[in-house]
Amino acid sequence: MSGETLAVSPGSGLDRTTTPAPNSVQRHHQPPPATGGTVMGSLRVIELQLVAFIMVLSASGLVPLLDLIFPAFASAYILALSRLAFPANGKTSESLEIFQGSRFFRMYVIVGTTVGLFLPLAYILGGFARGDEHAVRSATPHLFLLSFQILTENIISGLSLFSPPVRALVPLLYTVRRIFVDLDWIQDVWINKTLPANAALQDVAWHWFGKVLAVANLTYFCINLFGFLLPRFLPRAFERYFKDRDEVRSKMAEDKHSAAINDSQNSDKKAN
Repeated sequence: MSGETLAVSPGSGLDRTTTPAPNSVQRHHQPPPATGGTVMGSLRVIELQLVAFIMVLSASGLVPLLDLIFPAFASAYILALSRLAFPANGKTSESLEIFQGSRFFRMYVIVGTTVGLFLPLAYILGGFARGDEHAVRSATPHLFLLSFQILTENIISGLSLFSPPVRALVPLLYTVRRIFVDLDWIQDVWINKTLPANAALQDVAWHWFGKVLAVANLTYFCINLFGFLLPRFLPRAFERYFKDRDEVRSKMAEDKHSAAINDSQNSDKKAN
């Protein structure tokens, strides 16, 4: 949800929850298929649920065209970076863990999962139950983008094809876009929606729940972007990447030097 899925390691916090940004689901260990496995075979149950959820939201007509296009743009950009700018150094996926979170950080992830995923989902479902189309429409883009982020993070976290900087850019891209979406959400519930003077108490409570939830999401993801992703998560990813790259290059240079020495010794032996 905020990079936590990549931040805490393939299995921590939002992370191997991943976020779902939050998603901590355990998978049953089974022998790998003889063919090496397919993409679908590598998806966990939570990821299949996210795929179904994304398809439902996409077909609902509640997600603006720009937000529907954004995941495609982000995915293409991430693939381009992984090929052209920051290719993988050949490390295994287990060694690409970027950030080891403390207990406080894991609590921070849980709060983000609750505020960013579970409560908006409850708000949307409640909106359907109450016939509040305005509430459903205002919160759906946020949930759509977050679901796509979680799915993307979960998939690339298991592939050594993607280097740490590329992995770190996934939550960064989605969080920046989602902040603008949350601003629209706040405008919808604080400015564009009003209650009649004689509204029932439960309607007033529901109205304020939507207002507070929108502000809470904007607050959390702004803190996440400017307090964690930019100052800590992204620099740590680049530090890990360049350190690993230097180690790989050093190892290659040593191997070449050793091979040259062996060739020279073999040539001397033949000459003798």
